Amino acid sequence: MVAAPAERVWAALTEAAQLGTWFADSADLDPRPGGELVLRWVQHGSFYARIERIEPPVQFAWRWALHPDVVPDAGNSTLAVFTLTPEGDGTRVTVNETGFASLGGGPEKQAQHVRQNAEGWRGGLAALKGYLEK
Repeated sequence: MVAAPAERVWAALTEAAQLGTWFADSADLDPRPGGELVLRWVQHGSFYARIERIEPPVQFAWRWALHPDVVPDAGNSTLAVFTLTPEGDGTRVTVNETGFASLGGGPEKQAQHVRQNAEGWRGGLAALKGYLEK
């Protein structure tokens, strides 16, 4: 739960300058279906994504490559779907990431990716909350 209206949360998710503040070190974003998203971290590299769905201010989805400097495609990417639900004076932000079963490397490697990404989302959502509630 974030103590901010859905419109502010939406902007933090879909505007490159904001996304590059709370989630990555910088970002480029073409906010339309099929548009490109590039998330850059000094420590991790550049991760490429393709916008799959954009329904203001309710749902935003991107397919992103698992490894840096790779274009997302079948077998190397997952789909992250953000859903915003107004609740009182705030917004519930839900992230559902799917596609791990189609990644290469077998079940152990897939489970490792699930764990790593779940940990990343916990930190990312905490950063979003902190960014919007400051």
